[in-house]
Amino acid sequence: MPRRKSSIQWQRVAKKRHLRNLKVKQQLKKSLKKFQTLLSGKNTGEAKPLLQKIFSQLDKAAKKGIIRSGTASRKKSRLALGLARAGAKSA
Repeated sequence: MPRRKSSIQWQRVAKKRHLRNLKVKQQLKKSLKKFQTLLSGKNTGEAKPLLQKIFSQLDKAAKKGIIRSGTASRKKSRLALGLARAGAKSA
């Protein structure tokens, strides 16, 4: 348990940030899972607008430092590739 006032304050701030980061990550995971189920169900029409939402979420998370920018770019690339492949298979 910290003794100094500043340490106690930083601990409080860190806890708030941790909870916020967890919330963002959980929301991102939900969206990714929903996208994957849409792709596996060959439902590319509904997947396209969701992909734009996921891109926005990834960019915001990277901007806030919750995930690294390279991780966000890699995920965006793979999701777009998956959508393109699903669209090519259904056509």
